[in-house]
Amino acid sequence: MLAVEKQTETKKRILLVDDEIAILKLLEFILKKDYELVIKNNGFDALTWLDSGNVPDLIISDMEMPYFDGAEFVRSLKVSGYFRDVPVIVLSGSETLENIKNKIPYQINDLIAKPFNPTILKDKIKIILN
Repeated sequence: MLAVEKQTETKKRILLVDDEIAILKLLEFILKKDYELVIKNNGFDALTWLDSGNVPDLIISDMEMPYFDGAEFVRSLKVSGYFRDVPVIVLSGSETLENIKNKIPYQINDLIAKPFNPTILKDKIKIILN
């Protein structure tokens, strides 16, 4: 009998950036089964992690964060030669699409309003990563 090697599928890596612990816990709960998650509490810490040579398959970032907000974080990614093509989903609890477009004049892959439907978020992630 031939032994069949079980292929281990590598999980896609998602960088989660949000200052709200409850949102991070919710994202972790709904995504940890299917994805490798890296969690950062602000844009500065996320950028430091990225600059250490880490490249995620997707970034989900909050818009409103202290120190280094979502707009500054996305702007830093998109002007970078190295991270410009990493897909980004922006979460926002208060910003309108028009305000976000004014603050982030770069292409983002999706904008999701908080509170969000976990099923819709998971579907959007699958579309972006496939």
